[in-house]
Amino acid sequence: MKMTGAEFMDWPNKAITLMGMSGVGKTTLANNCPKSRWFHYSGDYRIGTKYLAEPILDNIKRQAMKVDFLRDLLRSDSIYIASNITVHNLAPVATFLGKIGRSDLDGLSVDAFKERQRLHRLAEIGAMRDVEEFIEKAKKLYGYNNFLNDSGGSICELNDPKTLEILSKNTLILYLQADPLMEEKIIQRAIDNPKPMYYQEEFLDFQLNEYLKETGLNDVDEIIPDEFVRWIFPKHLENRRSKYQVIAEKYGYTIDASLAENVTDEAQFLDMIAKALD
Repeated sequence: MKMTGAEFMDWPNKAITLMGMSGVGKTTLANNCPKSRWFHYSGDYRIGTKYLAEPILDNIKRQAMKVDFLRDLLRSDSIYIASNITVHNLAPVATFLGKIGRSDLDGLSVDAFKERQRLHRLAEIGAMRDVEEFIEKAKKLYGYNNFLNDSGGSICELNDPKTLEILSKNTLILYLQADPLMEEKIIQRAIDNPKPMYYQEEFLDFQLNEYLKETGLNDVDEIIPDEFVRWIFPKHLENRRSKYQVIAEKYGYTIDASLAENVTDEAQFLDMIAKALD
């Protein structure tokens, strides 16, 4: 969706998609929009509660069944397991994605990891396509005039033009672009606390081969999961950067994430966007 700053300010039913790397400040920026006037849509929450709800629960049960005490209770229906996913606690989604490497360190085999990656991609496509329906639902069912889509960091990896066209048709796409200093901070956070990530398969295969050559390991099953995530993250960030830019140029706009850090209320949020459009 393309428009001028004035057209945006006059837009009675604003609908925005925030896009960028995890840690760039999308959720913090979104929280400046009062939930009394804005419907907040979390792509990751939709993924976890609809599209991956059953696989996530199966994964948790699979781990529980490894414990004799819990296995006996589950088999006798003495206990049940539920996933408590909230907008502010998406750990079950990340846990399902997992990390590749040694099984004794909770790592996954290449085949298992790629299968979960494929499921996550389909789930994210579904969640982003649902935005069109939820904009109408938010307006007609809940009475919200404004809509904010906080998309996941892997939206640039979907390789699905139809999904981007749906988002572009129904929302104003804004890419929060990190400057080099912010990228360094994001990388350091990933090193300090390596988290599961989504990778396009071709990129993953290439980087796995490079990692094995660089470390002298013979097989993926020898990889320490957290060490591989730390190693690949800077390359992953660089790979995603150009993809975000392509999407922003074709479908939306780019905003300096460092400027977004200074936004403290709704008025500043809207003013920043209007200036970016012009």
